[in-house]
Amino acid sequence: MRRRWVLGLVVAVGVSVAVVAPSGAAPSGPDALRVDLDDILADPRLDGAYAGVVVRDPATDEVLYSRQATARATPASNAKLLTAAAALEALDPDHRFRTEVVTDAPQVGPVLLGDLHLRGTADPTVLAADYDRLAEQVAAAGIRVVQGGLRTDDTWFDDVPLGTGWAWDDEPYYYSAPVSALTVAPNTDFDAGTAIVRVRPTAEGLPAELELDPATGVVQLDNRTTTSAAGGEPDVVVEREHGGSRVVVRGTVPADAEPLEEFTTVPDPSAYAADVFARALAAHGVHVREVGEGTAPEGARVVAARESMPLRELLVPFLKLSNNGHAEVLVKAMGRDVRGEGSWPAGVAVLTEQLRALGLSPEALELVDGSGLSRMDGVTPEQLTVLLDNARQRPWFPAFSDALPVAGVADRMVGGTLRNRMAGTAAEGNVRAKTGSLTGVTSLSGYVTAADGRELVFSVVLNDFTSDSPRDLEDAIAIRLAEYRGADDQPRGRPQVPRTLVQRDDPRTRVDEGALECSWVRAC
Repeated sequence: MRRRWVLGLVVAVGVSVAVVAPSGAAPSGPDALRVDLDDILADPRLDGAYAGVVVRDPATDEVLYSRQATARATPASNAKLLTAAAALEALDPDHRFRTEVVTDAPQVGPVLLGDLHLRGTADPTVLAADYDRLAEQVAAAGIRVVQGGLRTDDTWFDDVPLGTGWAWDDEPYYYSAPVSALTVAPNTDFDAGTAIVRVRPTAEGLPAELELDPATGVVQLDNRTTTSAAGGEPDVVVEREHGGSRVVVRGTVPADAEPLEEFTTVPDPSAYAADVFARALAAHGVHVREVGEGTAPEGARVVAARESMPLRELLVPFLKLSNNGHAEVLVKAMGRDVRGEGSWPAGVAVLTEQLRALGLSPEALELVDGSGLSRMDGVTPEQLTVLLDNARQRPWFPAFSDALPVAGVADRMVGGTLRNRMAGTAAEGNVRAKTGSLTGVTSLSGYVTAADGRELVFSVVLNDFTSDSPRDLEDAIAIRLAEYRGADDQPRGRPQVPRTLVQRDDPRTRVDEGALECSWVRAC
């Protein structure tokens, strides 16, 4: 970048401009920072790419660095910052999702003379164990026979399961699970709408043993595996067929291998919830004649109920592990709560309204979902830093800040998607930021305490690179900000970035898993 000689003036619109003292003395203070950030962004991997970067000092409202600040770019999971803040505003940090079992049928002794309804409000944290506890409550109410049927009521949301612009070939994978007002999570990361496929070796030459967790009949396993000789490496692929319920499991697993676990999405989360709940009812001695859909009648009495953790706690797995499903549940929940419609259009409209109230300019944004999974989303680095700055004044800010990944901290529920990045640098335990990645996209936006004690907000959004992911440049910028000394700062050169622990690439897939953040392949 060509540098201009400027005396006593800092220009920070569109691109950064380094200031060099007329005397030829080395730049200092913010000028030194700009020199180093310009050097980092001169990396040839960014030739022809978009590189938007903004650094702000909230205490003085000074923009310390700005490059392509107002140009919209694909944010990937940095969009979750917008969703989290808007949800905290619209729904309240203490918002809980409620799942109920209701009926309007009379009960004669142990017989319920009608239907039992399972009604959901989109709780993404309901485990099979929670459905078991609901079934236990039903049995405790004295019900042993449901003469009607078990009916699922998922009308809290619309029936559109996947977001606008989501890739069709992502459908089988856990990060693209369908969204529903009734669902099941197979784990305490709360990957709702998915099931775990467990693969156990048997005897050499025979098929492996397959198991679904939780047990369900909503998907059918097609076993094409073979148990191979001991001492080898497992080579197993699990993939649900597009639009269907058949999950093909193929490959080999060594005879001495530990059980493998892979995730599959389910085609119908509401049917999944009904199946898991029906099995739990049977285990507690409650006989249900049939299972189907049906809206719960007005005024039905509650037989059993379960509430989720509050939103302030849900933010931790949501932001730390970059859970796409949580983002979309929050968007639709905002639509339902504020506009009476649990849909993406209604939810995005509420999201936009809340962002305006937080000081952003919705005209500068293009949002169609809450997770950033859609490539139709467009966000500017400037607006991301405005959000981060203004969020600091909100009463819910501690919950928002605590839920962000923390650089270099190994605990996955602290470090999250940054747990393997920037360790051993000034950024370790300091940078709190949201990551994001898609093919050709990487982003990092958040907070860092500089060496002089001031807290800075920053956003780095890189698009359209054709190289391996240049996320090390994000780390270099964050580390340099952690080393910043304000007026006493001097050029330090490009920081040394520790090698990020990356997941292994699977050559059988179309993407390079090693180039993606850990949340894409459950490596966090």
